[in-house]
Amino acid sequence: MDLKVRFALFGVLAAALLPIAAQAQGPALERRVPNAAELRLSYAPVVQRVAPAVVNVYAAKTVQTRNPLFEDPIFRRFFGVPGDAGNQTQRSLGSGVIVDASGLIVTNVHVIEGADEIKVSLADKREFEATVVLKDPRTDLAVLRVKTSTEKFPVLDFANSDTLEVGDVVLAIGNPFGVGQTVTHGIISALARTQVGVSDYQFFIQTDAAINPGNSGGALVDLTGKLVGINTAIFSRSGGSQGVGFAIPANMVRVVVTSAKTGGSAVKRPWLGAKLQAVTADIADSMSLKRPAGALISSVTPNGPAARGGLKPGDLIVSVDGQAVDDTNAFDYRFATRPLGGSARLGIVRAGQELAATVALQTAPDLPREEITIRSRSPFSGVKVANLSPALADELQIQNIDSGVVVLDVDNGSYASNLGFQRGDVIEEVNGRRITVTKELDAAAKTPSGAWRIIIVRRGQKISAVFGG
Repeated sequence: MDLKVRFALFGVLAAALLPIAAQAQGPALERRVPNAAELRLSYAPVVQRVAPAVVNVYAAKTVQTRNPLFEDPIFRRFFGVPGDAGNQTQRSLGSGVIVDASGLIVTNVHVIEGADEIKVSLADKREFEATVVLKDPRTDLAVLRVKTSTEKFPVLDFANSDTLEVGDVVLAIGNPFGVGQTVTHGIISALARTQVGVSDYQFFIQTDAAINPGNSGGALVDLTGKLVGINTAIFSRSGGSQGVGFAIPANMVRVVVTSAKTGGSAVKRPWLGAKLQAVTADIADSMSLKRPAGALISSVTPNGPAARGGLKPGDLIVSVDGQAVDDTNAFDYRFATRPLGGSARLGIVRAGQELAATVALQTAPDLPREEITIRSRSPFSGVKVANLSPALADELQIQNIDSGVVVLDVDNGSYASNLGFQRGDVIEEVNGRRITVTKELDAAAKTPSGAWRIIIVRRGQKISAVFGG
């Protein structure tokens, strides 16, 4: 075919297709100058409504400091440097949200951890002292109460965070870098983030609204002015915002606040009475699953809610009250945010068949903890211990042990601290003697010994150690 003919045919085809293409694209977008009403569109009405309920949180704690030169006797002799340790005040800043008109404030545990003094500053610059009502390290949430009996404070209402969708517009309000109350905006970038690693319950809202140091404990709100989350962490290589921030969902915050309002010293959550494990690709293949998702039951506690609901080892939990469960973190969140006293309907897969089980929503059984702090001269000097129960095991995330004696705390600078005892250690045996309750450990610690042979269980691993007397 002649080259000119080819070009002519191409021109005819192009001319024929252009109207079709234009029709498929629809009418051209109109370019125009926005009118005055559109220019006045603003988030200001939302900010004005919610900002008074967001506070700045200032925490201070006193720590002992000691110059290493103080330990040198020659230096002390010639220069007269005193050997006593000095005190230094460390300060931290963060944000908080008023959730009750009486002055109940929710913030992050890491904002107020170890604080001797806590103050909150309102948007109108007034300052109040505050006390800690409840701390929940498992969620990194703490509840404070303002020291006043007459003031009625503005509050934020909770949204249902389970209704959020990726792309929803949100505002973050807090006190970044201590510059004062600041508002940023963005969208929900992702939901159910489980690899953040800042608390036991890994089910975070991700947002690109700018969150910086000092925003911790601040509010993430929707455009109706309701609280959808508490800002708690950022992913950053520089220390500043890089568009990846994380917030604790409001439905989890509500559980912690409810426990604080009822006067509890610890958060009460439903207990399944079963151990769960992640579904790997190999497990998914062996179960003929389309993808590795769900929470696999590895063991069931006799007479617990799971056992009474008919659940068995090998069952795969795929939903809680109709909400999908992608992994064990998702199950923990979905189950923990269910209200106590009722029941939850679990969707399960057993031997390839889809079934449903009804599980009672009740707390784990607790025992008299009989908390004591060991003071006698022994490797345990300075440890605070308690009787382990299913409730305490659930609180400390101790797997496969429901009884014994567990370390709750270790005094800084104590003999036990220097030897490396940690919160959550289960003390199993001392000098060949089985330890089952705190009184037995106290008696063993008071018995003089030339050498101490101790067996503890830490994160599922048995550790044997020998210490001199």
